[in-house]
Amino acid sequence: MGKRIWTFLCILILLTLSLSGCYYFGATKEMKAAEKLISELKAAGGATLVPYEYCSAEKFLENANLEASQNDWKHARDFASRSKSAAEAGLAEVKKK
Repeated sequence: MGKRIWTFLCILILLTLSLSGCYYFGATKEMKAAEKLISELKAAGGATLVPYEYCSAEKFLENANLEASQNDWKHARDFASRSKSAAEAGLAEVKKK
């Protein structure tokens, strides 16, 4: 019976570590994508043409970086995703004009 408990605990620990690593990689990927879209939006004149979307995207990315610095990868990924969405919306509006 002792061997089963140790096996279960080892599997639980490995599963926990692998899931926490997924948040890290997901967050960094989203943050890089958001940075790229924000720079595209800035180059397209988004700061003056669509200031709400541009500022929203920058602030969400800033929050993502803050959460990442505190090793809160789940919230960092969420903020980066919101930043990416705001930048995409801004790019879509810029292309309409």
